[in-house]
Amino acid sequence: MASTPVSPAQALAALLTGNQRFVAGTPQHPNQDAARRTELAPVQKPFAVLLGCSDSRLAAEIIFDQGLGDLFVVRTAGHVLGPEVLGSIEYGTSVLDCRLVVVLGHDSCGAVAAARAAVEDGVAATGYVRDVVERVTPSVLAARAAGLTADSDLIDAHIQHTVDLLLDRSRVLADQVASGHTGVVGLAYQLAEGSARLVTAHGIPTASSTAHTG
Repeated sequence: MASTPVSPAQALAALLTGNQRFVAGTPQHPNQDAARRTELAPVQKPFAVLLGCSDSRLAAEIIFDQGLGDLFVVRTAGHVLGPEVLGSIEYGTSVLDCRLVVVLGHDSCGAVAAARAAVEDGVAATGYVRDVVERVTPSVLAARAAGLTADSDLIDAHIQHTVDLLLDRSRVLADQVASGHTGVVGLAYQLAEGSARLVTAHGIPTASSTAHTG
């Protein structure tokens, strides 16, 4: 990446452009050399916070063709929110001055599939996995109430719900979005194609025109 994005829209454009390189098989692998390591040792200044699913196929720096120090990444199964996640995101925007927060979901998500099975078939998870499933279940219930049953619709609904919940629970982030300092978007990643599709956006008026739909 030649220059650091300085606005939410520029940050989103940088991610989507990097994703296009990844899809095309022409990644640049920026900011991954020894000079970058040395530069970052005293301080970091990532341009985006990325809350993604922990799925092993969803490595943010790879699929968006970014490097060391570019992204502040938080990952949980099903990109579910808890106090630690909210605190990490607020740290990224308030302390590290990241201008964009991305919620990254994907097709074939095991957490969404488990929540769907719990709702439709009464199949309950065990241990702490059950806590993850319970946090995804409201998204599945909302989608079903709206008449949505396709897997892609459930994924989009969960991404949308996570974004809404994030802005509802974090007054810090909501104020940053309202002031125009920070943008929040939801992206859906297609595993086979490698492409990221915009699902929802807050604080980025032109996001719909810059999204890569794969």
